[in-house]
Amino acid sequence: MTAFPNLLNRGTMGRLEVKNRVFMAPLTRNRAQANGIPKPMAATYYAQRASAGLIVTEATQIDPVGKGYLDTPGIHTDDQAAAWAQVVEAVHQLGGLMVMQLWHVGRISHLSLLPPGTSPVAPSAIPANTQTFTEKGFEPVSPPRALTLAEVEAMVGKYAAAAKLAIQTGMDGVEIHGANGYLINQFIATNTNQRTDQYGGTVENRARLLLQVIDAVAEAIGGDCVGVRLSPTGKFNDIDDQAVRENYTYLYDQIGDRNLAYLHVVERFPGIPSSAEDEALIQDLRQRFRGNYIANGGYDPFTAEAVIADGAFAVAFGRPFIANPDLPERIARDMDLAEPDGSTFYGGDEKGYIDYPRAT
Repeated sequence: MTAFPNLLNRGTMGRLEVKNRVFMAPLTRNRAQANGIPKPMAATYYAQRASAGLIVTEATQIDPVGKGYLDTPGIHTDDQAAAWAQVVEAVHQLGGLMVMQLWHVGRISHLSLLPPGTSPVAPSAIPANTQTFTEKGFEPVSPPRALTLAEVEAMVGKYAAAAKLAIQTGMDGVEIHGANGYLINQFIATNTNQRTDQYGGTVENRARLLLQVIDAVAEAIGGDCVGVRLSPTGKFNDIDDQAVRENYTYLYDQIGDRNLAYLHVVERFPGIPSSAEDEALIQDLRQRFRGNYIANGGYDPFTAEAVIADGAFAVAFGRPFIANPDLPERIARDMDLAEPDGSTFYGGDEKGYIDYPRAT
């Protein structure tokens, strides 16, 4: 008998039938072409990990101005979609399930990464005290301009268009990236949103963009294959939200009412201690949520088994999937896990990307 009956159990999230609860978290690897087209080796990389109950792709920008890091993929041109279709086909041939994470970085960008004549955009023209990855290495992000009301409203349509394009590639669904200090998170957080129109000021207004995006994407492709990613207690990318409990109590209730496929929550971050207050809030919110909850953040197989027993639907593993492409099998066999080479995480070639072996 396995030591991980919950973690290795089948299940259903909306229209998604998963073969286990060991999900692959989105992992930015900076190995796409400059035009946002995934390279052929991406098909090998994801297919090697097709034993995951669900693969969430690396964050994929929905618009040229949504790009914030060197060599990240997009889903806003037909050529990008054609390359992603090859990736999905490779995963499906091995029985895998795959959703695309839809991304707009907002203010976390640099002029060198964007089309000429454009600049980073944000809910408010407040620069972020952080860096991003460019051809010159890590550089401070460029100051953003505030989106006009018409541009905010148009952004909703861009997410819906990207979702439809993702489904056309053969993806099994999409995940809306509302976490980690990127555009949607910038609208939610108090320190990054100082708008005075219907997208700022109150909890309901700051949540409006995310909820409109969810509704538009669900209308475009069906809500039963749509997930959302949030990071309530995250400080990444200069987020300092002074209304965390109010914001996320409201959002969890609103998302729960929409009967989506799942909610994916970054509960803690690598190398960053989590306070007792943050842990209590995460626990309170998890128990509050009505729907399929995916936990993420520093879990090992034993703690993952426990959180599923406590009500979570699945656990998303990030770095363990880099060096352990057959992670569910290794968990089932109670094997020691290989450690990834951190120097190859971001950018490069096949080394540290598709050369990690399967267990023998």
